[in-house]
Amino acid sequence: MWRALCSAAVLAATLTGWSVTAPAAGEYPLTLTVEAQAKTKATTVTTTFTIRVERLMDESRYKQVTDALKYNGYSKFFNVFRTLPVIGAIELENRQVELKYAREQQEDGARRLLLVADRPLFFFGGAPDKARAGYDLTIVDLRFDAQGAASGTMAGAARVKPSPSGIVLDTYAETVIQLKARVSRP
Repeated sequence: MWRALCSAAVLAATLTGWSVTAPAAGEYPLTLTVEAQAKTKATTVTTTFTIRVERLMDESRYKQVTDALKYNGYSKFFNVFRTLPVIGAIELENRQVELKYAREQQEDGARRLLLVADRPLFFFGGAPDKARAGYDLTIVDLRFDAQGAASGTMAGAARVKPSPSGIVLDTYAETVIQLKARVSRP
């Protein structure tokens, strides 16, 4: 139990920056090594985890899930989302969530990569009285700048809502994690 809480705590705070070379759009598979440091009132924990993206999602599947969210609401979206094929994973120690949404776009001169998994990776804090129902997804939002630095956020237990550019974070269970990542080379 303590190890699980420490692992979750690792993902809660601002991280130290890394300078990386971002691959050009469309270069997949992609493996990212993410370093995290989490702070609670009494504890600071550091860990590293991996994000692996085999490929971006097909345009037809993107339209399928975004239309489900836009026209039928979150519960219908979630039912459709669960049927999508696995296109990657987020791995933290002995836990893993499967990525089913991977969308790339250019935004303000930077490459944005939005990743969504079909179940929560963690609930930070472990407050037993905190409601967990409805926080069914893990969401990672990364931006690769012109110099190749990757940074972003992660919500380990979240919901989404529709936006003109697809889906965006709506609400999250406890905290949004600040991320810094580097591309792993074989």
